[in-house]
Amino acid sequence: MPAPKSEYSVRPMTEEQLREVMLLNLRCFERGENYTKHTFKYLLTEPQVLSYRAVEESGRMVGFIFVIATAENIAHITTIGVAPEHRKRGIARMMLEHTERSLKNKGFGSIVLEVRVSNENARKLYSGSGYVVTQRLIEYYNDGEDAFLMSKVLR
Repeated sequence: MPAPKSEYSVRPMTEEQLREVMLLNLRCFERGENYTKHTFKYLLTEPQVLSYRAVEESGRMVGFIFVIATAENIAHITTIGVAPEHRKRGIARMMLEHTERSLKNKGFGSIVLEVRVSNENARKLYSGSGYVVTQRLIEYYNDGEDAFLMSKVLR
């Protein structure tokens, strides 16, 4: 069931949102590719990780994105998710564009991510945002599904 219309904004995420992002993650990824509490805690406390949350007007989190920034000036999107009732409203694109701007400002030259071969909506989002498939990763996910490695030049 779609949520009521709202204005959305992107804000930094901190360890204070650990529980909220864990619960949202479970709702976003029904196929079991969920991060553990330990993984989220790591992502929220490591200095080389950028983490953002999309929030509705009330301040409730409706989306998230985590990016690991490497010393080679390559960023890696590890996960991005939007609450099912808020999908198809441009929230993922908004978080992606915000993250890319932040990375450009920090001098990063490129960004990579993995996406399920079957996830057509995500693949359309990424290709429409300038990402290109660079490799097929055989049996990448726990259930044996392949992934596409996609990348984008930020400069």
